[in-house]
Amino acid sequence: MNFDYSMKSRELQSKLQAFMNAHIYTNETAYESEIKAGDRWKPLQLIEDLKRKAKKENLWNLFLPEISGISNLEYAPLAEIMGGVVWASEVFNCSAPDTGNIEVLWKYGTGEQKEKWLKPLLDGEIRSCFAMTEPDVASSDATNIRASIKKDGDEYILNGRKWWSTGAGDARCRLAIFMGKTDESAPKH
Repeated sequence: MNFDYSMKSRELQSKLQAFMNAHIYTNETAYESEIKAGDRWKPLQLIEDLKRKAKKENLWNLFLPEISGISNLEYAPLAEIMGGVVWASEVFNCSAPDTGNIEVLWKYGTGEQKEKWLKPLLDGEIRSCFAMTEPDVASSDATNIRASIKKDGDEYILNGRKWWSTGAGDARCRLAIFMGKTDESAPKH
């Protein structure tokens, strides 16, 4: 069995490492300065500028096999390279919670949802949040979620309390993925 990465994955690793060397590591001090001087929820100009460069170099949405052309396994070394600097993944539109929310929309979204939410997320124009954690349960285990989702005609009623919804305070956040039970009598699975 061959465990080598594909040529495409190796090329992306090399290209990503070169970008990190040229633009990320060299800007860590500038990033810290901009963080200290600014508003916590205001997008950093440095990151916005680097996003444009990453897009131009086709280092964008690398986590999504349908776009990057590599498997999730081959994405792992790219994630490791980006992970060396806590803020780097956002530069490549590969940061949570957007990545998981993009994957949900890519696989299960309607045409309308893809146009309204997926396209702007893929373009890096908006951000999203993931509302799973609840105050009264250990809800990092999704089987403990108490919030409910009930269909009522053409609408849904969401009932529950969420907190620590990563990204919800970001001014660019336009979409929340809400985790809840649609059938409270169903067995855990």
